[in-house]
Amino acid sequence: MTTPPPPPPQQPPQGPGPGTPEDQPQDQTPPAPPAPPSLSKTPQPGYGYPQAPQAPQAPQASPQQPPAPGSPTPPPPQGPPQTPPAGPPQAPPGYGYPQQALPAQPPQGYGYPTPPQPQGPYAAPQQPGPYGQPSPYAAQPGYGYPGQPGQPVQPGYGYPGQPTVPLQPQAVPAGGGRKVNAQLLIIVAAVVAIALIVGGGIWYSKASSDDNEAKKDDKTTAGTSGGATGGQDDKGTGGTAGGGSEKAPADPASKLLFQVPMPVVAKGDSVAVDGSWLTDKAYVKSGVAEVSGYDRNTGAKLWTVKLPGPVCEASRHMTKDYRTAVLFQPKMPAKNSSAGCSEVAALDLAAGKQLWRKTVSSGDYPVTFDNVTVSANTVAAGSTDGGAAFDIATGKVLWSPKTSDSCYDAGYGGGPKLVALRKCGSYDNPELHVQTIDPVSGKVLSEYKMTAGIEYASIVSTDPLVVAADVGDSAGDGSGISDFFSVDNKTGKLITRISAPGDQYAADCEGITRIEACTGLAVGAGRLYVPTEEHDGTGDYSRTNEVVAFDLATGKQTGQRADAGDGYTIVPLRMDGADVIAYKRPPYDKGGQIVSIDGTTFKQTTLMQNPGTDAVRDLESNYLPQYSEIIYSDGRLYMAGVYADVSSTGDKEYLAIGFGTGS
Repeated sequence: MTTPPPPPPQQPPQGPGPGTPEDQPQDQTPPAPPAPPSLSKTPQPGYGYPQAPQAPQAPQASPQQPPAPGSPTPPPPQGPPQTPPAGPPQAPPGYGYPQQALPAQPPQGYGYPTPPQPQGPYAAPQQPGPYGQPSPYAAQPGYGYPGQPGQPVQPGYGYPGQPTVPLQPQAVPAGGGRKVNAQLLIIVAAVVAIALIVGGGIWYSKASSDDNEAKKDDKTTAGTSGGATGGQDDKGTGGTAGGGSEKAPADPASKLLFQVPMPVVAKGDSVAVDGSWLTDKAYVKSGVAEVSGYDRNTGAKLWTVKLPGPVCEASRHMTKDYRTAVLFQPKMPAKNSSAGCSEVAALDLAAGKQLWRKTVSSGDYPVTFDNVTVSANTVAAGSTDGGAAFDIATGKVLWSPKTSDSCYDAGYGGGPKLVALRKCGSYDNPELHVQTIDPVSGKVLSEYKMTAGIEYASIVSTDPLVVAADVGDSAGDGSGISDFFSVDNKTGKLITRISAPGDQYAADCEGITRIEACTGLAVGAGRLYVPTEEHDGTGDYSRTNEVVAFDLATGKQTGQRADAGDGYTIVPLRMDGADVIAYKRPPYDKGGQIVSIDGTTFKQTTLMQNPGTDAVRDLESNYLPQYSEIIYSDGRLYMAGVYADVSSTGDKEYLAIGFGTGS
């Protein structure tokens, strides 16, 4: 009945060769960030702690439409497995159980266009020029990689007025520590000692310098003491946490408010249910071929919008009056198959109704979209073989990008600005253009050209404009991030480049077809907030990490950090004014937390403490931030899955759960 999932697309394919480092502004050298301790990219769970579920498998890519007659033939694809396992696997047993194999990297996308030719601005349908009429498109080959509609998506946090919120699931890898053989520890310690002697102690010198700078800048930079309590034990004052709008309750202890039942699907099938939003009255969640609104406090269903097929992708952004957009299949497909993500619709989440539904053709075939976003009152949908921009109220086509043998719009980032990621160049030497465009006319307002050879990039934030890329496949961990680029969206000039080695930082960006799919990041108030990789805590078997900040003007760390606390791992969810809202994934014997990190002092204020009972802990542990949709607002926390399937263990599962503080 649905799309069979290939391996998760967080890991971009291996490129044809190392890329050229991105251009730097004159007389500016990218700073080398400090290297916090990191034992491994995928830390093992602690003693007695249930193993975290494997990364959900995204449904199989929608089949690409054949090229129109007369079009050039793209290079042969390296396609995904024909019959990958369906649905996210269940959590394996705890410590001591044989570990499961990690998901394989996704296949490399194929079909780069032929060498570039001059390109012009986007044009409204009535205007001549390089961007022509919106529909139909000139016949084009089915460039690009197979669409990946089922990749887990973080909601755009569903709130209007959060322009600098990261645009994906906020994530950290599965954590916890594991006791290591004593002989192995001795060997490892000896090797590390030799390496440090040979290296002259450079790492320790750098780390010490950074720590001293942090202490000098602000004595309260670390929001927690790193003790076993897991973060600052702040019961709240009933006032505002820092400079944001979120208020700390007098008692942050929460309770489970409701559980949304898992939709019924065929055994062995897995259906994508991407999309979560929050209005003033409803928590809104995609189901199987539908989108429903639920009462924020009780979970009672308020309304449902039926769709002919499963939702493939959903915009994280809404207008101020709660309008958004989704992509979906035109019908329910056969089991473990796809009918193509060719439909785009606008939804009014306040009224609980569909506003309009559209398709776009490329030659004789419907365009299969890869991504959709909302900026101002414009819906922009992109793919490798065509796209379009629509008025969110009427569905009128505003403009469309001109696809050619040399360039196409891979996708868009939305929110306060609309940014296109345009891919040009040849298969062996791709070139990415980051274009800030007018949402109504499609006119290019500014453009930043990344160094040729960078295959994929992601839009982390549109205002301020921050782009992530894995330059030369140097991240080495499948995160899709080796560097961040801070760009002036008024001039298109690079402000600074921030090095973020994959073995030190835990954020992820997909960047292949889902341009906004970044997790574990927050951008705002001139800063980029990134979680570090997990490392040993102070306990015998504990793991922990921190959130650090980079200045978007200089590219340097601010010297501040927010510690997760022993046994916890912390990940940014979104900005709240100049403050950061973060989720703390708990150790095996506690409940999770929501904290506010003061943007000036980095002091943490606990906004929510979830119950530590066995039943609630087991429920919460099903929603790992990297593979779930998490929204927090005004004392309410909503956690949702991105797949509907049948539990392989027979345990009851839920589509979404809600927590709340207060009476």
